[in-house]
Amino acid sequence: MDRIAQELQIDVIDLGEMNISAFDYEHRNRDDDFEPLIHQVLSFDQMIFASPVYWYSVAPPMKIFIDRLSDLLDVPDLLDTGRRLRNKTGFVVSTSVDDEPDAPFIEAFRATFNYLGMAYGGYINAKCVDDYVTDGHEDEIRAFVADVRSGKAY
Repeated sequence: MDRIAQELQIDVIDLGEMNISAFDYEHRNRDDDFEPLIHQVLSFDQMIFASPVYWYSVAPPMKIFIDRLSDLLDVPDLLDTGRRLRNKTGFVVSTSVDDEPDAPFIEAFRATFNYLGMAYGGYINAKCVDDYVTDGHEDEIRAFVADVRSGKAY
């Protein structure tokens, strides 16, 4: 993700460094970092969600963030904020032990984006069995960056 961010000249937000509480049906967690973060994220037309593939799913910090998107559909004073996700485009960056991420991993993002009214822009996956090797992914990174810059969406 750092290599892609360098090409696109964008900032990377490490969800693992933020204080974002798990989803709470009673919304007693509104004083954490989620709402300020989502307001920051909504200032962009495109969003890149990056996570390693863990057991066909995202890493825990990303799962918590995605779960908290439900706040935007459930908390009355956040409904207008949630509507701002419509017509945004979401892209996915992943690492896994395989050439491609597992279908359930990508489908979860596609379904989430669709549910929120977002377009799906595509993904890039880096096979990282022992470690990430930048040289092996440069062509894929260039193509992905070109897709992001073009605003491509499915």
